[in-house]
Amino acid sequence: MFAALDLGTNNCRLLIVSSERGRLRIVDHYNRVVRLGEGLYKTGQLSQAAMERTMIALRQCASKIEGKKFSAFYAVATEACRRASNATFFLDQVLSETGLNIKVISPREEVELALAGCNSFLYTNVLKRNKTKALLFDIGGGSTEIAWVKIDFTRRRYILIGCYSIPVGILTLREQFTVSSLQNYYQMFEFVLAKVLEFEAIHKIQAEIIREQVQFIGVSGTITTLASILLNQNKYNRAAIDGLSLQTIQLKEIIKSLLIQKFQETEILSEKYKKRIHYLLPGCAIFDAIHTLWPVQDIVVADRGIRDGIIAKMMYNKVRNSYKKQYQLNLS
Repeated sequence: MFAALDLGTNNCRLLIVSSERGRLRIVDHYNRVVRLGEGLYKTGQLSQAAMERTMIALRQCASKIEGKKFSAFYAVATEACRRASNATFFLDQVLSETGLNIKVISPREEVELALAGCNSFLYTNVLKRNKTKALLFDIGGGSTEIAWVKIDFTRRRYILIGCYSIPVGILTLREQFTVSSLQNYYQMFEFVLAKVLEFEAIHKIQAEIIREQVQFIGVSGTITTLASILLNQNKYNRAAIDGLSLQTIQLKEIIKSLLIQKFQETEILSEKYKKRIHYLLPGCAIFDAIHTLWPVQDIVVADRGIRDGIIAKMMYNKVRNSYKKQYQLNLS
């Protein structure tokens, strides 16, 4: 068995899988909104309330892990713990109380894990074979990661040309801007657009878009939620979302509808999405800015992320070490 824990700015996620002959089976999983980064933008620290909420979730994760024998287990923390001045204190407390040793990873490591989680798309017909480049973006709670990738379908691999971390996510953006009008929404939009322009200046991605060589890979709760609304799902169905190919214009239409719902009070969404709209709109502003700068036509929706990337890397290392041992035995 393999287990991966992702402690983000907004969510705490655990995934436990077993592997037999290369086939994965989910043994257990856990996902809770903990808002660890709540208040971080103003204070620079993790609040006591946020740490207590998160500790409750981590104790539950530890109980799911306890007693199981793993080939490998890896736990990581991202933007909130990268930025908070008291993150080391909190993670030491987590280790002491739960036994979970959580490593704070860099933005590049976060991007690489998100890419590893989407690696199986290279073996299927999900990604379009006539497009040689991809922009992967992961809209998180405290930051947004962007990866500029060259894809080699023949060799079934990708090359990371460049990556970029914007210190803006759905939680921090919501705290930074009061979304009480359409004007506020576009203030968020302009703020994010100014950030992503820096990446465009380095990599000249727009030129590749003009040549029709680029497709999006959207890795985030924002994108999966928009896709779920598009499919009119009463209950979220991961199997129908993960790997779904869409036209970006379809998601833009959903965003337009959300803005109408928020600012014109037109009844178009179910109660489920009305409750999430305050956190959904900042994510929409981030996607809106990314798409405005890079008007890519095609997007693959990925309901996968850091946990999946960790599992994929652990399995790869396990297989590689097994072959290495077998090779050494053959030599002897």
